[in-house]
Amino acid sequence: MRSLAFLLTRRWILLALAVVVLSTLAWQLGDWQFRRLEDRKERNATTLRNEDAAPVPVTDVLAPGRAVSPADEWRLVTAVGEYDTDDTVIVRYRTRKGESGVDVVVPLVLSDGTAVLVDRGWLLSDNVATATPEVPAPPAGQVTVTGWVRADAEGDSTRVTDHSTRAISSEAIGDALDRPVLGGFLDLKAEDPAPDTPLLGAELPTSATGHFFYGLQWWFFALLAVAGYVYLAYDEWWRRRHPDARRPTARERLRRSRSLLRRGTAELPCRRLSAVLLRELGAIEVGVQPAGREQLGVACRARRSGRRRARGSGRLLAPSRAGGR
Repeated sequence: MRSLAFLLTRRWILLALAVVVLSTLAWQLGDWQFRRLEDRKERNATTLRNEDAAPVPVTDVLAPGRAVSPADEWRLVTAVGEYDTDDTVIVRYRTRKGESGVDVVVPLVLSDGTAVLVDRGWLLSDNVATATPEVPAPPAGQVTVTGWVRADAEGDSTRVTDHSTRAISSEAIGDALDRPVLGGFLDLKAEDPAPDTPLLGAELPTSATGHFFYGLQWWFFALLAVAGYVYLAYDEWWRRRHPDARRPTARERLRRSRSLLRRGTAELPCRRLSAVLLRELGAIEVGVQPAGREQLGVACRARRSGRRRARGSGRLLAPSRAGGR
């Protein structure tokens, strides 16, 4: 265990703590994405069920001062009344396919005097706060509206200024218009009679979701952090066990062995050369393979032949020249 004592140093303890924190955080983020996936599946199931259901009167679902139930989101309802175009509210900063525009919200006054906010659709327009777009008029007189129930937005974006807002909230718009309205609002599906110039209809929710792949990515990052720590620890352990060695690559070992075969046979005894080559290439490459043993034997025989032929001239021939005679 002494070889692993470096793991108890300050540097490695801090690294281990960092890995534990990061991997735990990544794992929890992945788990959070999978929980969101389950919630999204439940909402999608509710939405699909409500979209296929028969429409019901709006007053059966919405009421003044009452928030929309999650089970009623995207439920199809009908309402009969007259549009009050003087209280039209422009919802700015709405984009469709990369183009800027606005949503047009008009109160539909019911027979009892209350109103339901109807998002009649999207209109192509510059998103300039000081500019008021020319909005096509809704049908005049009594109108039958069919639309999907939507919940109110929340936050500062619901603030209404000069009949303009960035998100729809029945409470904020009702206070700004000083009139009673039903909680929530409707995304228009159809009007009877039909308008002369219809707006672009509402975008229905899609069941596609990326939470599954986001969760997998976070779990992969958690495992990657642990695997990286293990690799670094193993590398440090190996370096401490072999302080004077560096792991040569396969290419480096092959290059050094070839260099020894070219010049080493004239400088080293065959036994010594065999030991060096075995160390450089490893037993699998030279000591076991027949081709490696044959190559080593040819080199040694060339060295002996070169020495015998060089005695008369007083010099040592190179192995390549000795083998050529």
